Amino acid sequence: RNIQFDIFTFGAAISAFEKGGEWQKALQMFDVLVRSKLKSSTITCSAAISACEKGGEWRTTLQLYNLASQSMADSDTITLSAVISACRMGCAWNKAMQLFRVTAYSKLKLDSITFNSAISACERSGKWEKAL
Repeated sequence: RNIQFDIFTFGAAISAFEKGGEWQKALQMFDVLVRSKLKSSTITCSAAISACEKGGEWRTTLQLYNLASQSMADSDTITLSAVISACRMGCAWNKAMQLFRVTAYSKLKLDSITFNSAISACERSGKWEKAL
C-alpha cells in the first residue's frame, strides 16, 4: 500500500508531534518534508518551530526560523514569538533582542505577545534594563 503525503499530511503530523511534546519526531518529519519535492509552508514551519520551542531547543528553533525566512516570504508573528520565547527559555536574551530589533524594521507587524516574549527574555537573563 502506497500512501501519498502532501503538505497537509506533513502539517498534521508535525502539529500532532508538537502537541504531544515530541519535538524530535516533529523535527524528523519536517526534515522528511524538506527533502521531499513538496515545498514547506508557514504552517508546517511554525509547527516545527513551536515543537522545538516547547522542547527547549532554542538553537534549533533559530536554525529553523533562518531556514524558513530564506525560503518563504510570509513569516508570521506567531512564528517569531515562538522563536523569541525559545531564546527566552534558553537564556539567550541577546539572540531574542537581535531578532526582535531586525524584525521591528521589517514589514512584519509585531504584537503584544512578541513584545512580551522579548521583554521576558531580557528579564529571565537578568538583563531587564535591555528591555527598556
